[in-house]
Amino acid sequence: MKENIKSMFPEEIKAALRDMGESEYRGDQIFKWLHSGARGFDDMTNISKELRERLKERYYITAPDIIKKQISKTDGTVKYLWRLYDGNAIESVVMKYKYGNTVCISSQVGCRMGCAFCASTLGGLVRNLEPSELIDQVLFSQLDSGEKISNIVLMGIGEPLDNFDNVMRFLKLVNHPNGLNIGMRHISLSTCGLLEKVDKISTYNLQLTLSLSLHAPDDETRSRIMPVNRAYGVDSVLEACKRYFDATGRRISFEYAMIDGVNDTPYHAELLAKKLRGTNCHVNLIPLNDVEESPLRPSTPQTLRAFTDTLQKSGINVTVRRRLGGDIDASCGQLRRKAINGNRS
Repeated sequence: MKENIKSMFPEEIKAALRDMGESEYRGDQIFKWLHSGARGFDDMTNISKELRERLKERYYITAPDIIKKQISKTDGTVKYLWRLYDGNAIESVVMKYKYGNTVCISSQVGCRMGCAFCASTLGGLVRNLEPSELIDQVLFSQLDSGEKISNIVLMGIGEPLDNFDNVMRFLKLVNHPNGLNIGMRHISLSTCGLLEKVDKISTYNLQLTLSLSLHAPDDETRSRIMPVNRAYGVDSVLEACKRYFDATGRRISFEYAMIDGVNDTPYHAELLAKKLRGTNCHVNLIPLNDVEESPLRPSTPQTLRAFTDTLQKSGINVTVRRRLGGDIDASCGQLRRKAINGNRS
């Protein structure tokens, strides 16, 4: 079985070259090629043909192909549907902000969390993405768009902490000074709240931003729209977030999709304010994106304003996420879903 060389660190590549009887310094050259967009060993022009052939026998290089690319006419957001080496498809989105360009990447092919408002989970989990496949989304989004990527959000298809080991290796690879060299403080990881993994990631002290997909302040509502809550209740999740802050000093961000008549009532707003009062956090209210297969709809502008006011009056730091890419299948997973359904027809 061939190994994935792009998921390796320079030191690991050097060790492999040493075992092959080759010069270790080639490891730095190979690593740089891999993280500059080389799609095959023959692209590595400063590596001898003999070594390139030997590497081909032992290793493979991941490099996705664009199935579809959508560009928003309203805000320039770019959405990619990528074909992976095994034929599976994932999505990435490049968003433009005043402070720089952010890419939202996927961590799995599909998802098994089953959140009622998310298109990504329809069809369940297919497989975890390899570390290089996370790198590829950042790298090839940057190369294709011509836009320098300065920030990463792991908030695309999949639950990052359900692919823990691969995501941790990706974070170290993308932070590597000889690679894309994106700092941890420019990376946000979104999770539905797998408690053991939240506690585990806090021990790494990576200084990234942890975003908790909360979406309801009470167990009854959250369990209805997020099955994971049946295993990890709201209070337990909030306690885990406090432990993360205590361990890292990094403020927690709470994601809250505003769903009409489900989690946006005055009761929910007041309970959320009560539970977060005194917590060093930020609440990001997200107007729900429509998903064709779901009956759920976004809150009205009036309800959104009232909900925001309740939190602000309680001293909670809150913002309403600006809707980007609304004209290009903004809800993550929709483009992949259409491609899957199209292949079946």
